[in-house]
Formats: sequence, structure tokens, C-alpha cells
Amino acid sequence: MGIWDTIQDLVEAAAPWSTAEAEAPAEDKPEESSEDSKEEPEEEEEEEEDDEEEIEDPKEKLEEECKNSKQCAPAKHHFDECVERVTNASEDGEAKEDCVEEFFHLAHCATQCAAPKLWSILK
Repeated sequence: MGIWDTIQDLVEAAAPWSTAEAEAPAEDKPEESSEDSKEEPEEEEEEEEDDEEEIEDPKEKLEEECKNSKQCAPAKHHFDECVERVTNASEDGEAKEDCVEEFFHLAHCATQCAAPKLWSILK
């Protein structure tokens, strides 16, 4: 066994993703021909959707409130002006800018405003 064989063995041992292994094929289940069996899964799906209540993320609500607050008013004003300017320019076919920078300033302001409120809710 040479040095290259040793290195190759080490690489193969450290890189388990280098060998592809197929998974076992899925088992086929015989389908029932009665109409009752076709309706049951639909009813079960509806029950599952009712059981799963989506928990509302308070961060989104707090950030939306902060975007409209006095604290973020300057950033929102700059963003709204930019959106109006770009919209007018795109209608004329002269859009050469986007409002990414203004959006990030507004998002940063909203996040900074919402963070203390969010931590107080989560504690």
C-alpha cells in the first residue's frame, strides 16, 4: 500500500458523499375502487388544515407598525419618493435606478424599532 492509497482511503472516509447510494423503491399500495375510499383522504386533509392553526409572527406586525411610526418617517418618506420617481421613469421607459438602498434603510429602521418590543413579548 503506497502513500497515494492511504491518502485516497482518508479522502473516501472523510467524504461520504462521494459514493451515491440508491434508496429502496417505494412500496406500491393497491388502490381501492370504491368511491368511499376516495372521499376519505379529502376529508382528512380538511380536518388537518383545521387542526393546524398558523401562529402569527409578532415581528411582522411590529415592523409594520414601526414603518408607519414617527421614528421611521424620514426613511419611509425617502422610500416613497424613490418608488414614485422610479415608477414615473419606468412608465417613460427611462428607469435607470431602483429603490433597494432606500428599502434597506427603511427595513433597518423598522427592525431597530421593533427589536426591543419583540424581545419584551418573547420573554
